[in-house]
Amino acid sequence: MDTQNSISKIFNYPQKTGEKLKGFVDSAIRKKAILATKARLAENHKSFDDYGDDELEVIISDEERKIIDDLKTKSLVVALAALGLNFFV
Repeated sequence: MDTQNSISKIFNYPQKTGEKLKGFVDSAIRKKAILATKARLAENHKSFDDYGDDELEVIISDEERKIIDDLKTKSLVVALAALGLNFFV
């Protein structure tokens, strides 16, 4: 019974590590999105106090989407460059 537990833990390790990594990445993206939101609001001479929680969540989610789209685009360019296909650059 103890051997099955050990084997189970070994096979669950990549899944748990992946979840931790995903949580770390999500947290980093969220922090960048909050900073981008602060900058966006500062450009418009506003602050977090001028908006409700739901409105701020929408703005931050929009910034998160922009960051993720930018990361996807950069990843594609890097992958193509690695393959020698640099017609996008």
